[in-house]
Amino acid sequence: MRLLPATAKVGETVSVAISEEVLFVLRVLETAPYTWHASIEQCSPNLPSFMRMRLKVRLYHDVRMAEVCASQQIFALRSSYHYPNSKMHHPNEKEQVNLFLAEWLKCCLSHGFSTVKQI
Repeated sequence: MRLLPATAKVGETVSVAISEEVLFVLRVLETAPYTWHASIEQCSPNLPSFMRMRLKVRLYHDVRMAEVCASQQIFALRSSYHYPNSKMHHPNEKEQVNLFLAEWLKCCLSHGFSTVKQI
């Protein structure tokens, strides 16, 4: 929630540059008094589209927490999966994606990112 301004409106975007080659766009999708939905998409031009990170995240303001709701082609992450399954998701797929989000946020906050506000 440090990457998006507290006054962000639906549709507002913020670009986060970790380097010249690594650029992410955060977009506010929905707002409510205690939660927001946002998308995070990697926009690095040298990566093919199937390798670019795409996440839909639910932000809980009152507890200062974020949770991944959708990742890549998984549109509704379950808390756990039976294994093996038809899509070959790991039993703890949601936990792994949330750990990835945590690492990504740490990287953005620790590597001197720059933000450019776009409306």
